[in-house]
Amino acid sequence: MSNIILPNLGRVLIIAGSDSGGGAGIQADIKTVTALGGYAMTAVTAITVQDTLGVHGIHEIPLETIRAQIKVVLEDIGTDTIKTGMLHSIEIIEAVAEDISTYAPAAALIVDPVMVAKGGAALLQSNAGDAFKRALMPLAALITPNIPEAEALTGRTITNLDQQKAAADALLGLGCDAVLLKGGHMAGDTIYDVLATQDTIEVMSGPRIDTRHTHGTGCTLASAIAALMAQGAPLRDAVEIARDYVQEAIRLAPGFGKGHGPLYHAHTFLRDEDDQEYDA
Repeated sequence: MSNIILPNLGRVLIIAGSDSGGGAGIQADIKTVTALGGYAMTAVTAITVQDTLGVHGIHEIPLETIRAQIKVVLEDIGTDTIKTGMLHSIEIIEAVAEDISTYAPAAALIVDPVMVAKGGAALLQSNAGDAFKRALMPLAALITPNIPEAEALTGRTITNLDQQKAAADALLGLGCDAVLLKGGHMAGDTIYDVLATQDTIEVMSGPRIDTRHTHGTGCTLASAIAALMAQGAPLRDAVEIARDYVQEAIRLAPGFGKGHGPLYHAHTFLRDEDDQEYDA
């Protein structure tokens, strides 16, 4: 039998909604964390009736069940990072923030401020934005908004790179440690993402892939960062590797569905011997 080198199983607790189509949400998160060598745990906040054409229904999980999932997992297994996705309501946001502070105050929190699904359906109640900024963002090691989410959180219009940088800086003022403001919604052949910390601001760029199969890119990117940081990767390294991972997952997308199809999350199961390893 050949020797098998097991990865450093960094633990990631994912607090998010379920996507029945498998392209986004908890399903994409678990695939991503596993592909990148981490151990995924979940607290499901909502069940969505969803496919590549859109969200056809949302069933919110009872608040006491959401909190119970978080409590038992963190008290027993613990975690190295936490990734949040769809939180949907003020009550869920406030409860999740309280439970993270109580049970895992030292874990790096990666917040994907999920507000609208790829097909346009609202995944965050319209009155929950202030609670999100007040309760959750000050706990975050990183938030990963796209352009529409950043506009909603800051009240700014973002149509160019300078405005993107300014919005990232404004988001830092809401209390998080770092912001990755994704630029995929802006037109152009090149996508610019802005990584801003309290000390630096950096623009990362990459070619746009002309495809409709981009469902779950935000979930996938945030979970990839969480998985890498759980294994000891510094923030910037985690962001850079996660961006490359998502780019390849888009390029290899299987083409499923009649709408915005899923990515191919499993591509990094085929690892190169020179892949970087981090110590947690």
